[in-house]
Amino acid sequence: MRRFAKLCLVGGLLAVPVIAYADKSDTLQLLDLFGEVFERVRADYVEPVKDSDLIEAAINGMLTSLDPHSGYMNEKAFKEMQVQTRGEFGGLGIEVTMENGLVKVVSPIDDTPAAKAGIKPGDYISYINDEAVMGLTLTDAVDKMRGPIDSKVKLTILREEATEPLELTLTRAEIKIKSVKERAEGDDIAYIRITSFTEQTTDLMREEFKRIKKDLPHLRGVVLDLRNNPGGLLEQAISVSDAFLTQGEIVSTRERDPNKTKRYSAHSGDELVDENIPVVILVNNGSASASEIVAGALQDHKRAIILGTKTFGKGSVQTVIPLTDHGAIRLTTARYYTPSGRSIQAKGIIPDIIVEQAKIEPLKSTDKLRSEAELRHRLENLQEKKAQEEKKAAGNEGKTEEKPAEPDHSKNGKDGKKTLASEAEVEAAQDFQLQRALDLLRAVNVYNQVSPDK
Repeated sequence: MRRFAKLCLVGGLLAVPVIAYADKSDTLQLLDLFGEVFERVRADYVEPVKDSDLIEAAINGMLTSLDPHSGYMNEKAFKEMQVQTRGEFGGLGIEVTMENGLVKVVSPIDDTPAAKAGIKPGDYISYINDEAVMGLTLTDAVDKMRGPIDSKVKLTILREEATEPLELTLTRAEIKIKSVKERAEGDDIAYIRITSFTEQTTDLMREEFKRIKKDLPHLRGVVLDLRNNPGGLLEQAISVSDAFLTQGEIVSTRERDPNKTKRYSAHSGDELVDENIPVVILVNNGSASASEIVAGALQDHKRAIILGTKTFGKGSVQTVIPLTDHGAIRLTTARYYTPSGRSIQAKGIIPDIIVEQAKIEPLKSTDKLRSEAELRHRLENLQEKKAQEEKKAAGNEGKTEEKPAEPDHSKNGKDGKKTLASEAEVEAAQDFQLQRALDLLRAVNVYNQVSPDK
């Protein structure tokens, strides 16, 4: 069965039977009420309105009144959703939802105009090109943010810590998402960054890991970075989790009918790394939906340490149901639960170690730090003295002790010359949460080496 799902959603295409839950006569009376209002609007509204616009607005209003994630998509919007799921689309690269009449940012997507402009998870968009968002549907607001490539759009942002609204002008671009980026951190830790869960995510993760593995002769840990990952396809969240688990439940989805509960389990034999290799997962309030499935599964199975801040808290599954010649509806059909039975709906995943993001700056000391070696009448290091005497006896009196090199952001290229380190490496050095994850993995390795049980 072919599946469809929107980037910000977890779900697939399911056949849903129509079931009558209300008394038939009451339903017919309510439909008569709708017909009466519809005819009144057609006849008396101050301006002519297309019948199709009225019907689509009514359907969308019915769905959006249920929860922030249900809605109606016309044929154009449905096709755009399918393109997004494949990982290529045009726009600003921003994942949004509707809250209190405003567009709320779930997460900007890496390397897109939104991310480069500094838009953050939790921001509210109040105006688009000086037009108020209040009163618009989410679909209408998203349409206004889209447009021709290289055209500009002005957004007014409300941010919690800002005293005044922020006005940002972004240039629209073609968004081609490579949902997985990987690199070696030193020669011992693999860094895997997943920006969204699209159709290619698991395959890309395995391909990228195979590529960087040659740079990791002493692999001692993995950092799985799910920060600002708004989610995606349910099956991809399951397969990514399966890559780190050998057995056990990954996630369960529970519909209104308890007989329709589905459970998804891990399988042995396809692990990305040995189960003895420790894993740290980075999350923040921009980690939603499918990201929370992965984090919750590995946390419950004690396969990974979750580090960062509390996640977004989207614990529901949306099913996209195509309508013949009329687009599709996106309907919340289930809640998902972690292996231990936790629902993270409106709660989120609580990290094992809470680490707020911070700026790393070197301390500037006004006084020169002193050490024992600088004190007068200090005791000599007898081992050092003996080593120096042996060097002199061997004819090395003329050699001077080399000073340690000052740290820099350069490395040797293929020709042996110094080259500037990649932007990613410099950025990683300033990423406080990532540095704490690397410290944690290396500390675990040191502990395992010195532990008497090892």
